[in-house]
Amino acid sequence: MCGINGIFSFKNKEEAVQQVRRMNQCIAHRGPDSEGIWANENCVLGHRRLSIIDTSEAGNQPFFSADKKLSMVYNGEIYNYIELKQELSSEFTFTTASDTEVIIAAYKKWGIKCIEKFFGMFAFALWDEDLQALFVVRDRLGVKPLYYSQQNSQLIFSSELRAVMSTGLVRKKIGQKSIVDYLRYQTVHAPNTIIEDVKMLMPGHYMKITSSGIATTCFWDQEKNATRGIENDDIKVVRKNIHDLMRSSVEIRMRADVPFGAFLSGGIDSSIIVGLMSEISSHQVKTFSITFHEKEFDESPYSELIANKFKTDHHPIKLHADDFLKLVPEALRSVDHPSGDGPNTYVVSKVTREAGVKMALSGLGGDEVFAGYEIFKRIKKLESGSWINMLPLGGRKVIGEILRKVRPSISSEKIADILREERIDFAHFYPHNREVLPEREVEKLLRNKNLPTNVVSELTEKINKSDLELLSKVSIAEMSTYMQNVLLRDADQMSMAHALEVRVPFLDHRLIEYVLGVGDKIKFPHTPKELLTSSFQDMLPREIIDRPKMGFTFPWAIWMRNEMKSFCEENIRSLSQIEVIDANASLELWQRFLNGDRYITWSRIWPLVVLGHWVKQHDVH
Repeated sequence: MCGINGIFSFKNKEEAVQQVRRMNQCIAHRGPDSEGIWANENCVLGHRRLSIIDTSEAGNQPFFSADKKLSMVYNGEIYNYIELKQELSSEFTFTTASDTEVIIAAYKKWGIKCIEKFFGMFAFALWDEDLQALFVVRDRLGVKPLYYSQQNSQLIFSSELRAVMSTGLVRKKIGQKSIVDYLRYQTVHAPNTIIEDVKMLMPGHYMKITSSGIATTCFWDQEKNATRGIENDDIKVVRKNIHDLMRSSVEIRMRADVPFGAFLSGGIDSSIIVGLMSEISSHQVKTFSITFHEKEFDESPYSELIANKFKTDHHPIKLHADDFLKLVPEALRSVDHPSGDGPNTYVVSKVTREAGVKMALSGLGGDEVFAGYEIFKRIKKLESGSWINMLPLGGRKVIGEILRKVRPSISSEKIADILREERIDFAHFYPHNREVLPEREVEKLLRNKNLPTNVVSELTEKINKSDLELLSKVSIAEMSTYMQNVLLRDADQMSMAHALEVRVPFLDHRLIEYVLGVGDKIKFPHTPKELLTSSFQDMLPREIIDRPKMGFTFPWAIWMRNEMKSFCEENIRSLSQIEVIDANASLELWQRFLNGDRYITWSRIWPLVVLGHWVKQHDVH
């Protein structure tokens, strides 16, 4: 796991080298083990290394082919590099044990089509001297980030947004569409970012850059690559296939030349991963969990149950809630791209890295793939109750307003907004699911009241045309919005702040392709993630399956009105740096929160605090 930087096309080579050197310094936390820069007359490539596979100097980057015609910088892991190396060994002589060299050999044999053979999480840039072309690639699920800015014929790219901004070649300007997206959903959905002139390469895509221009190609798509024709009548076959795919995913992600372990909360997802690791490994598995002195936050009875069952080398790291509180400002300083989430991942990563571990497996993605959120049940129930669409729109609006007055709450507010839609179905219902601030509150915060199109609505309209069943459509929506643009982004920026690599077995593309093809009849979660748990019924104790979902439920509202009050207010005032935001309106929203307005919860205010802190820290306007 590393960080990559680069610039294609420049007038002054030495100046471009210095800019990439600044970018390397900006992301030094991602790769403390080594640094490298390479340049020719067309491009400069920079790299920071966190060595996980082949920790010797032979694996340092930029990496070159034997004939020096290929130059590459790479962030990530190709998990099936051993199998690919065996396949290529009759034609290539390998001089290192790194997966980086395997990418070079695979490209030499298959060209850019080689990426279709890779199992892993990766973002890399490869210069081909013969083609006079630069290829920039991002993995199928977008586990690894890739930011870029195109300025006429010039392309700047990096693993982090702040590194792109550090070049001085990009305007630090927030656009109207980006700020509205952030206010609605506490994030900005790719390919856009919070900075108007910086984009993200979409998951499963690559760019080919030459002097003639940039061509972008999609090499993998969740919907198009989903398995069709699964025998959904034989649930035993489906369960066995899921079990085998999940086991293979965990096994291949345990390849490392450094100490590693697993995050263990005692939930379904992390428990299955730890159980499989224990079956596969000949050594005692290291597990890490954060426990709290306060019982209302503490999940240690569940994590200890799993640790004892699989006899892991368990490391419970006990904190007070106040310990977590003290780390919040530190976590915000590590934010690369603003997001309403993140401090939780920062704390888990910090204590795990301090325990001497360089890589950890995580249960991220289990809820999205196996229908773990309540939205899956709600939408299925809505579909079965399609009679509501027979009511006239005016009648539905009246029902919504009555509900809002009789039972005032955010839930009632969302239901009323849904009832105002022209039609109540997946495409119109889903965009309200992850919405943080409703349209009326977003409008109040902006000087320009003409809001751009809702990007999640655009996405769900597209997904709704798929021939996949409803729960699979919801999975694709969850993976394409909240998971990719909040969870994965935060997991990367917060873990790499501590030079910790996080691997996510539930996001193996083979597993996802298969599960997306499983029908709703089998997949519907009558009990929590029923298809997943029934595929591992001999592994999971009932206490884990039936346990209430906890997560980090700290007293944020209390903290923000007391210990963090001045910190929050100061950062909300910093929003005045953003011209499109009405500074007085943001302070009014803050005051409504302090006054206990039931419609302005801490989760609706916190993203504003994060954004204010970020624009102040990076001098963004």
